[in-house]
Amino acid sequence: MIRTFVFNNGKIAGQDLDLDSLRLVLFDKGLNIWVDLEAATDDEAKRILDGVFGFHPLAIEDCLTLSERPKVDEYETYLFLVIHAVDYTRGTTDFRTTELNIFMGKDFLVTFHREPLRSVTATMDRVLKNAPAVARAPDRLAHTVLDFLFENYRPVLEELSAEITELEEKVLASASADILGDVLKVKAEVQQLRQIIAPQREVIARFARGEFRFVRVHLLPYFRDLYDQLVRISDSAESYRDSLTSVLQVHLNLQQTQVNQVIKVLTVLATLALPIFVITSFYGMNFEHFPPEGSDALTAYAWVFGVTALCTGALYWWLKRKGWL
Repeated sequence: MIRTFVFNNGKIAGQDLDLDSLRLVLFDKGLNIWVDLEAATDDEAKRILDGVFGFHPLAIEDCLTLSERPKVDEYETYLFLVIHAVDYTRGTTDFRTTELNIFMGKDFLVTFHREPLRSVTATMDRVLKNAPAVARAPDRLAHTVLDFLFENYRPVLEELSAEITELEEKVLASASADILGDVLKVKAEVQQLRQIIAPQREVIARFARGEFRFVRVHLLPYFRDLYDQLVRISDSAESYRDSLTSVLQVHLNLQQTQVNQVIKVLTVLATLALPIFVITSFYGMNFEHFPPEGSDALTAYAWVFGVTALCTGALYWWLKRKGWL
């Protein structure tokens, strides 16, 4: 799907132009253009990127090839930006990212993405409702797209936070709960989020510092605000990682405590059984018959069990006095 907007002093002057009309509009320096390529084929994209705008072949190649790392390249008449949106739902196995490629020149903005993006859709809605507020220049329009994109990180953070809270409640409710796999899964997701955010911070920081001539000076505070958003997201991801480490540590400590309790009970039982083992072993090795011939069986058994009970009771009292029971 190819959607185009033509702006004149921030107002919509045309929509959904064909290629020939788009080439003509590019020569009118009083107009600004936004072209959005959503799920376009490579041939369709090349007809726009190369045939209309004449972008560098390397930039077009990077645009059509999925990249895991955000970046920004500056060319003579435009900037090429690779950024990533995120989508995460609890219970799924994938922490999905969608690449957004942006070409931004003095009087045009071209966006390319393989899948629908809420940030692009929200920007189009804003343009249709109040174009002068966001479409007076490509840098302002690009900022709006990025602003919506980073705002969409908030549901992701909320989902991760809710999942971590559930893990904390689960581990405190039952020490025997098997949450190791869940904790490691969420930790991997948080680590993936950190790997996405870190390079994007570097990219947006360059905009915030005013390194690019295509961003007007009075818009630098807006890009600094985007950078602050990424810093907050990064700090949240860092705190999530620490929380998961704490959850894992508590889980391991509770399991170790449970194991220690079991070992303690087994040790106490083995210790209390020691007298009967000693006495029965003694009689079993030193007497051919038990009770000895000519002795009263009842007295002999009473003597053995009496001594055993006395020794066991004394041992139990001693363990209790030591506080080991």
